[in-house]
Amino acid sequence: MRRRFFVERLEGRAAFLSGEAAHHLARVLRAEPGQLYELSDGENLWLARTARVGRDLVEFTLVEALPARAPRLALTLLLAVVKFERFEWALEKATELGVAKIVPLAAARSEKALVAAAAKRAARWRKILLEAAQQSRRLRPPTLLAAARPREAFQSVRSQMVVSGVEAPFQLLLSERADAPALRAVLEGKSPRSGCVAIGPEGGWTDDELAAARTAGFAEASLGVHILRTETAVLAALAVLNYALGD
Repeated sequence: MRRRFFVERLEGRAAFLSGEAAHHLARVLRAEPGQLYELSDGENLWLARTARVGRDLVEFTLVEALPARAPRLALTLLLAVVKFERFEWALEKATELGVAKIVPLAAARSEKALVAAAAKRAARWRKILLEAAQQSRRLRPPTLLAAARPREAFQSVRSQMVVSGVEAPFQLLLSERADAPALRAVLEGKSPRSGCVAIGPEGGWTDDELAAARTAGFAEASLGVHILRTETAVLAALAVLNYALGD
């Protein structure tokens, strides 16, 4: 299977890959002129042949357009900041499972030192998203937004729906509460085109955060009786969503 790379733009019948990605292609993968790769600018997908391979710049000639399948479900993930090794693993898996947008949450029970350092990790996180999107052969990587407090993130999701005129079939907040309905049951019979799921820190949501979520239109949902780590909840929830919604 051919490798896929993202380029910023396509210029006529040519495309260029620069910087770290070009270095990886040229020095690690040892690309040579005449080899075929897939290139995406986020909207279009092309089969392309390497024309020139330099240390920090690879030039391609576009050969033919390829079918570009965008995901049916545009899903936003609100994800509480946890220890970075686990958080970054969750980012990678969320990308592989098709999430369109990710908002790190500075939840009340997130570690304060991690929240303070989150902004400095943004470039690394975008690189993880890019590489995971290429590996999983997506049309585009997810969008990573700046870290936000849960109340702000919940209201922002709601406001975007009002402005766009789209009433998302679901806005879900994963909950450890015993009376929260099962996620699969909440999704039964739905066939949405967009939605949002919020996943909290390992210490759980505070009462204020739960109240803010309800005010913004979020419904609680459970992944079962066991208490899951945040990154495990990401994997489980997205797998259930993809299965239940048929994407």
